[in-house]
Amino acid sequence: MNPLFPDNYSEPVIGLVMFLVTLFVIGKLLVPRIQKTLAERADAIDGGMMRAEEARAEARNLERQYRERLEVARRDAALLREEAREQGAQIGAELRAQAQAQARHLIGTAHAQIEADRQAAFAQLRPEIGRLSTDLAGRVIGESLEVDVRDTGIVERFLDELDNRTVS
Repeated sequence: MNPLFPDNYSEPVIGLVMFLVTLFVIGKLLVPRIQKTLAERADAIDGGMMRAEEARAEARNLERQYRERLEVARRDAALLREEAREQGAQIGAELRAQAQAQARHLIGTAHAQIEADRQAAFAQLRPEIGRLSTDLAGRVIGESLEVDVRDTGIVERFLDELDNRTVS
């Protein structure tokens, strides 16, 4: 038996036919299914990569928008702080001006009240000063001067002159 030239040709022919049938079944049925599955997997992988790249691009875009909005918000906050500072300074200046006006008014009122109290006190003390001056002068001289002083108005004239000197 020679393996290159067998005695029985049916076995190699059947083997060849079986090989061709198997090759045909594999080529027509299995290979397309395998290729389809591989193509689907390749599409899924490529699509997944594409979707991942799109997601990355979208994430970058969202991050950029977020940073822009954040910067705008920071600028707005800075403007609001500056406006608040200016308004605070303006309100402070207004309050100081009001306080100074009130202080001037109170000081003026106090001066007027002090002057009125001084004049009222002087008016109350004026007769007493005249009586005490007359009593003192009478003791110094040794005679009572009340009637003479009251009749001539010497003490009143003296106090008027004294009052005119302090006013001038």
